[in-house]
Amino acid sequence: MAAQTELQTTAHLLMVRPANFGFNEETAESNAFQQKDDQLSPAEIRKRALQEFDDFVELLRVAGVDVMVVEDSPKPLKTDAVFPNNWVTFHSNGTVITYPMYAMVRRLERREDILQQVNERFPFSKRIRLETAETRRKFLEGTGSMILDRVHKIAYACLSPRTDAELLDEFCQLTGYRPVVFTATDANGVEIYHTNVMMALGETFVVICLETIKKPDERAMLLQTFAETGKTVIEISLAQMLAFAGNMLQVRNRHGEPLLVMSEQAFRSLSKDQVRALNIHTNMLYSPLYTIEKFGGGSARCMMAEIFPPENGQPEQ
Repeated sequence: MAAQTELQTTAHLLMVRPANFGFNEETAESNAFQQKDDQLSPAEIRKRALQEFDDFVELLRVAGVDVMVVEDSPKPLKTDAVFPNNWVTFHSNGTVITYPMYAMVRRLERREDILQQVNERFPFSKRIRLETAETRRKFLEGTGSMILDRVHKIAYACLSPRTDAELLDEFCQLTGYRPVVFTATDANGVEIYHTNVMMALGETFVVICLETIKKPDERAMLLQTFAETGKTVIEISLAQMLAFAGNMLQVRNRHGEPLLVMSEQAFRSLSKDQVRALNIHTNMLYSPLYTIEKFGGGSARCMMAEIFPPENGQPEQ
């Protein structure tokens, strides 16, 4: 039987309901999107984040997306557990890959019991453990570090303390992807901590903050690659990137309809022309995530770990 063509989008998501969401001092060193604000108590921050999470999941489910929610364990304390896409990816060839995390406290988020729960519905057959690179101080934080063009087998990545070029090459050798590497910096010259805050790749389009890419040859290389792979480029500004307009994920619902998922802040930052351009390619879905964005430095895309069911089996419903 011929191999199934790889799909760019999936209707199945893993999300982790946070038990102790809050501001993380350790990750803030390399995440310029995080903001510290003492006006809210830790308990109020946790309460608001939980409400945002639950409302987001409900929105996705009503839209027809299959969301598998796993509860974060109260201990050990994990302030960023709501962002599982950084530590695991699930692939349609039956492979599960776990990743090395820059912040020591975030390494606690990797949970074998979560992988077992996913495996009960989606029978995966192969495990790759890249987290062993932590002993070498090399990091690659899943689909935070990499934007995967699954159809054309391209891994886009902007280098940062959390995204190591050598480890990206190792990922590509193991998976058959081709690395497309570049440097992206914010208005202060600080490296963008994750590729998925300045770029989102859909089936037929790419949303990207080209302002962050200062080297003309790298910008030209990216634009050429997008053209060769049939992606319409929708550019966002630095200000829109800071509103998490780059932190989007295209998924599909049970009817096969494409949905571009983002936060309310991201959606409200878009111009009418940008919304019109995106609507040519996809429907749009957004939810208020202001607390999670402010204190966690991540948004909608970071909260969703895509599950691509193995080709040799269908998930149990």
